[in-house]
Amino acid sequence: MQENDKAILDAFKDPSRREAAFRMLANQYSKPLYRQIYRYTGTHEDTDDVLQLVLIKAWRYLDNFRGESGLYTWLFRIAYNECHTFLKQKQRKQLHSLPEHYDAVDTNAGPSGEEIQRKLQAAIETLPDKQKEVFLLRYYEEMPYEEMSRQLGTSEGALKASYHHAVKKIEVFLAVRE
Repeated sequence: MQENDKAILDAFKDPSRREAAFRMLANQYSKPLYRQIYRYTGTHEDTDDVLQLVLIKAWRYLDNFRGESGLYTWLFRIAYNECHTFLKQKQRKQLHSLPEHYDAVDTNAGPSGEEIQRKLQAAIETLPDKQKEVFLLRYYEEMPYEEMSRQLGTSEGALKASYHHAVKKIEVFLAVRE
């Protein structure tokens, strides 16, 4: 366990220092969690919402943290679960409300960076959950397979295969939409 994690957990056990412990946790882990959540949600507004849910859940359940992994691994798992719950709820809401009009798209202009990001995000959304998770960790976070294996409890070989399949599916998705 990292020294900072131990300091946070020790402070959290003392009722008079709980709020300070939570501030320490939020200060240390909000930025990396924000980056990770943003990879799933794709918008700053949704990322802020999910991050807030993650921090609330961390505050509520920090007493249950068993220390079998680092705090970041535990928080990452909470963030992953909250992202999936949030996105499923958002998808259900979108299915029930169709837009009144569609903007015309200029097909002569080349794709902007924002358009490329939207296409990539759409391709990522088509992946099965496990492939999506592995792709996001490897592609955006550049997380080594060894660390991913520890966090996800999956062999490195399986993770490499998942990443390979995810990349192939994204390539096919993007090729079809060109």
